Amino acid sequence: MTALPRGETPDPAAENHEDREDAGSDGAVGATVTPGDEGAEGSGAEQAPASSEVPAALDASAESGTAADLEVPADSEAPVGTEADGTPAAAAAPALSEAEIELAAQRELRERIEKRKAEKEGPIPAGTKLSGPAADLLAAVRAVESGEKAATAFFEPRASTPAPRPAATTGPAYASPSPARPRSAEQQPTHTASPEAADAVAAVLAEGGAPEAMARPAAVTLGEQAAGILRENPWQLLSVPGVRPEQADGFARALLGTECGPDDERRTAALVGWLLERAALQGHTALDASQVRAALAERAVTDPDAAVEHAVAEGVVLVFQDGLDPADAAEPEEPEGDDEDGAQDAHDEQEPVQVLLGLDRYALAEESLADGLARLVNACEKGADWTQAAAAAPSPSAAELIRTVATAGLVAHSGGESARAEPAALIAAAQGLGLRALGATHSVDGRHRLATAVGDPQAALTLRDLLSGAAGTGRDTDGALALDLLVVLDAPQLDVETAAMLVESLADGTRLVLSGDPGVLGSAGAGRVFADVLAARACPQVVSRTPDPGPIGELVSGIGIGELTQVEAPGREVVIVPVRDAGEAVHRTVQLVADSVPRAIGVPSSDTQVITVGHGGSAGTKALNAALKERLNPGPGRFGGFDPGDRVVHVPAPGRAVPGSVVSADAAGLHLDCAGTPVVVPPDAVESSVRHSWALSAHQAAGMRWPAVVVVLPGDAAQGLSRPWVYTAFSRGERHLSVVHGVDQALPRAVAEIPAQERTTRLRPLLEALPTPDAS
Repeated sequence: MTALPRGETPDPAAENHEDREDAGSDGAVGATVTPGDEGAEGSGAEQAPASSEVPAALDASAESGTAADLEVPADSEAPVGTEADGTPAAAAAPALSEAEIELAAQRELRERIEKRKAEKEGPIPAGTKLSGPAADLLAAVRAVESGEKAATAFFEPRASTPAPRPAATTGPAYASPSPARPRSAEQQPTHTASPEAADAVAAVLAEGGAPEAMARPAAVTLGEQAAGILRENPWQLLSVPGVRPEQADGFARALLGTECGPDDERRTAALVGWLLERAALQGHTALDASQVRAALAERAVTDPDAAVEHAVAEGVVLVFQDGLDPADAAEPEEPEGDDEDGAQDAHDEQEPVQVLLGLDRYALAEESLADGLARLVNACEKGADWTQAAAAAPSPSAAELIRTVATAGLVAHSGGESARAEPAALIAAAQGLGLRALGATHSVDGRHRLATAVGDPQAALTLRDLLSGAAGTGRDTDGALALDLLVVLDAPQLDVETAAMLVESLADGTRLVLSGDPGVLGSAGAGRVFADVLAARACPQVVSRTPDPGPIGELVSGIGIGELTQVEAPGREVVIVPVRDAGEAVHRTVQLVADSVPRAIGVPSSDTQVITVGHGGSAGTKALNAALKERLNPGPGRFGGFDPGDRVVHVPAPGRAVPGSVVSADAAGLHLDCAGTPVVVPPDAVESSVRHSWALSAHQAAGMRWPAVVVVLPGDAAQGLSRPWVYTAFSRGERHLSVVHGVDQALPRAVAEIPAQERTTRLRPLLEALPTPDAS
């Protein structure tokens, strides 16, 4: 038997005790791979494993395994809620005990709020919930699409445009006009800056003491007028990726001298936009106004309320009051008579209104997505006869899914890896009925697995290929995808902008199925589309009753409900390798990938994937990839650190990871083979978009699976663990899972106590506010 530690929920009162017992029947590893004493201190991959160490343990029977107490420093755990750079996360929003003050600041929005309340009684035209720049943008887009106005009518010649104020600039820290239909990574143009613009920016940066290397990124982000923009408003430097407020403050002081201060309106507006952009990187599409005020106060803004009001007035952010209707909260009915105490009691019982701040690009995407999903729900043919197709389904869950899709335009389907056979059966059934049906996946690997399950290579494609037109059935005369049924697998990986673009591309009457495993990590981009659709109960939901088989399936199922249980693994499907420190973790990982797993399990190194918590650290992806390259494909790295045969991942855009291998390099760039597709990465983009991929993070591995997986958990990884992370990492292996375990009790604690990080979004309330579709 090979086992994982049995997870127990720690006593909350003793949660932070460092001297918790870890011996005995439940806390110890039942039958682990115990490394030998020799080589235990080695940390380099160049140390060859002794033939009697891990491989012998992998071959050993259950009875030969021994338990091992792990020595983890008491300070190896970091507090949950810190940022990647070590700074504290934004403070939790305090209860709003002064709702009347918050509402007073929003009086100018009363008229819009009352209109929204009235509109809930009937159909909501797309976009009517927008205000400010987003509403103007949507009106402009519709005018162009209808032919009422030409596109050029909405743009002025650049030469006549004065140097913009903060609200008018085009950096990501501000609410700039953005396309109504966000483009996929493949459609995004390659932004460039003229040499003249870059030189002008470099001169301004030199005056402010900023590195010259930032000139090109700043010119690309801010446009040809970047130098003038930065000179007028130095805090626009915050719109350049990677720049932090302290750096922008120093730059502004150097340029403006005594003219600037912590409450400069240009600074506070830029900070508000920067906070919202940073929140988007963490998955939020909006933030509670109190969180923004608290974060501003931490950055020396003396009047955060005024700063937020100014940012809203300047159009940097939009303001929303969701949940409890603020129109009702603003004017409670006066009690009869002169009972002042009764009036005060009624006011005290009034629930505070949550005020959210958001960037217009995400507001537009969420509004569009909510209305588009409602359109699909109401536009489909609800009486389709798929009785025979359901009767021929390979499983009861597949039959239930087919019957549900026959009567609904939007369906949410959830389940594990084995449950992917049910959408495959649905696609095959729809094709058998003569319908145009396709399945879209998050990754190329997922596409191959779905195509195999359907039995038709043309029935599956990646979502990005579908949206870009690189594959699929094409579009009709109205520009909509020529489909009758679309099944989107790996739905938790959908960010809100991609989802909005997808739904806008579907014609009335098209059926959409969102299918995925709710237990995995969420999307790399902002939003939590699948979770919000499930929580809002905006459509019929089908929960698969098909469990994932084998020890790995049993283990992952337990993790999904917060339990790290022992599993029987007679075929060494699950193996634990205890380690004492990060150096030993790297050494044992190399042994497993290069020797133990190929010899004992029969899975070659090329089919074994290493997954770890982060990129940095002594056992992060960078350290592991360096060690694995030295062992598996040594070379001088003559192509910008890469050699032919290196396993790499191409990241053309945030959240988009494409595995491949290095073929060659020349003046055009680095030549890659990405699942049979040749890719050429320009020389100036290699460093930022190509990485070795023997080791990946769990976020990069989401949506993909390998025959064998080695999950590395060094002691310093404890703060990065959560139930979704463990669930995602452990479920990537098809035949074998090795866990290089150095986090002691932090692993069962993460599974039992640390659920998915909450994301602040507006999609769920928007879906809940939509009219309920006619059941008939």
